[in-house]
Amino acid sequence: MTALIQTVDTADGAFTVLADERQRVLASGWTADPEAIVARLAAAERPERITEGETEAVEAVLAYYGGELSAIDAVAVKQTGTALQLAGWEMLRRIEPGAPLTYTGFAARLGNPRAVRAAASICARNAPALFVPCHRVLRTDGTLGGFAWGLDVKTSLLARESATQ
Repeated sequence: MTALIQTVDTADGAFTVLADERQRVLASGWTADPEAIVARLAAAERPERITEGETEAVEAVLAYYGGELSAIDAVAVKQTGTALQLAGWEMLRRIEPGAPLTYTGFAARLGNPRAVRAAASICARNAPALFVPCHRVLRTDGTLGGFAWGLDVKTSLLARESATQ
């Protein structure tokens, strides 16, 4: 598989998108380092070749940062995982901007409110950040918890999303 990679500047710093030949986002995040993006994928899922080029997803990123928070919703992603992970990633896409869930609430939506660690693991293994908005999940006490791209970025995203509600 050949993939395209594109980096764009955002209010939260460089944002890089890795997309397959069908323009589905494989991985993305707040870095200009292509290796950091590829490292988010399991070894078996990494593209054979990566070339710099334009991705359709970058338009949605720019629209999101321009205030159109729903622009990321229609961007196609490609994720590979267990049935629970796939269900979790799909559920993350249904969390509304400005209405974050706790890990317990996320686990409950997945059908098992005690599966908090599994819910956190689903977030941690999410490669197409922003498009699958794992930043919208908080610790049970309401604190931020972790985020692969840093708590400053997570704070900024949540503030941007709550400001438009």
